[in-house]
Order: sequence, then structure tokens, then C-alpha cells
Amino acid sequence: MDSTVDVTIPVEVRAASELRDARTREAIGRLVSRLLQRQRQENIERLLAAIEQLSADAEAKGLTDDVLEEELAAYNAERRR
Repeated sequence: MDSTVDVTIPVEVRAASELRDARTREAIGRLVSRLLQRQRQENIERLLAAIEQLSADAEAKGLTDDVLEEELAAYNAERRR
């Protein structure tokens, strides 16, 4: 790993005994880092899919860029008053 930090996490006593070895701790650290990175990427993909679906639903209901621009302009005008 190119940059790491030590963190403290609670584990069962049996697991803690397995983590005495530095190589094991490093391997577990890599696994945790990969797992968190994968979850972050999956969350981004789910968010993008939701945005695409929302956009498609809005378009199917007749919401166009022009309508959005008009609504945004009206909203901004009200805020300025």
C-alpha cells in the first residue's frame, strides 16, 4: 500500500490473536481498503443509474430543459424580491 494509517477497530478475541502477525494485518488492511473502494464505486454507479431513471421519468412526463430553465428563472426571480 502506498500510504497507510493505523486504525483501531474492535474484533473478537480470537480474531485479534490472528492479527498479531504484521503480514496478516497488512493483508487484512488491503482487503478492507479494496472492499471500501468497491462499495464507494457501487454507490456512485447506483446514484448515476437513479439520476438517469429520474431524468427518463421526467422526460416521459413532458419535463424538458426549456421547462426547467423557465422554472429556475421564476424561482430565482422570486428569491431576488
